[in-house]
Amino acid sequence: MTAGELHIPEDAMRRLAEMRPGQATSLFTSDLSVNEFLLVREAGFRPLGLVLGSSIYHVGFQMGRWNKNQELTTLSQAMYHARELAMSRMEAEADQLGADGIVGVRLEIEFKEFGTDLAEFIAVGTAVKSDHPTPEGGSWRNNRNQPFTSDLSGQDFWTLIQAGYAPLAMVMGTCVYHIAHQRFWQAMGNIGQNVELPQFTEALYDARELAMSRMQAEAEQYHAEGIVGVDLRSHGHRWGGHTTEFFAIGTAVRPLREDHHIPTPQLVLPLTD
Repeated sequence: MTAGELHIPEDAMRRLAEMRPGQATSLFTSDLSVNEFLLVREAGFRPLGLVLGSSIYHVGFQMGRWNKNQELTTLSQAMYHARELAMSRMEAEADQLGADGIVGVRLEIEFKEFGTDLAEFIAVGTAVKSDHPTPEGGSWRNNRNQPFTSDLSGQDFWTLIQAGYAPLAMVMGTCVYHIAHQRFWQAMGNIGQNVELPQFTEALYDARELAMSRMQAEAEQYHAEGIVGVDLRSHGHRWGGHTTEFFAIGTAVRPLREDHHIPTPQLVLPLTD
């Protein structure tokens, strides 16, 4: 989709135009730390600018059965689509800068006080461009001709490139799940005992598995070799104690060469206390 179709504000387009390489007044902005910035430069990538995407989304309502473990598909779809909109707008901003990728991506959610069902989904990262093509002479962009995205730190990004891998995209999967309540006599029977609660175990296991499998399915669409830096989170948000979102996210990667020599770590002694 184009920047116009994704509804990127005109002010953002003007800011990006001023930062585009080749402009007389161009300068880069970045949320990378000094160490991360230097390592990204050492890996052969120049920061172009801070890019972001935002989506304020009304999260719908879905009733779960009191005594049944079940996915709340309406909420799962809402949480996924809102994040996808934010990510797509961030990628479109990077595309406007002619970037090869985005590093250090942060994906955050903030529920707003002016609406109990309104949440802002924000994606922020630093757009970068490579000084050189890939070792095989190709583009650093992914197989959809989009800038790659990665939530790896600058240090991990440098190590990944040095070891002969390239990031493809941040891939994610989500599942909003209603966990069944215990019946009164079940709860009373557990008092004072060490006992597994099978319905709770099965619910959480199932929900995590759904989120993980959806993340893996996204990576397969990019023809990735694997996913690194996977983070599996649990969010209660504002749905109550028996409804939880399980969210899986990581960076899908592809090999740049057949050998994957990893640089030997060097000992560094701090000079401070």
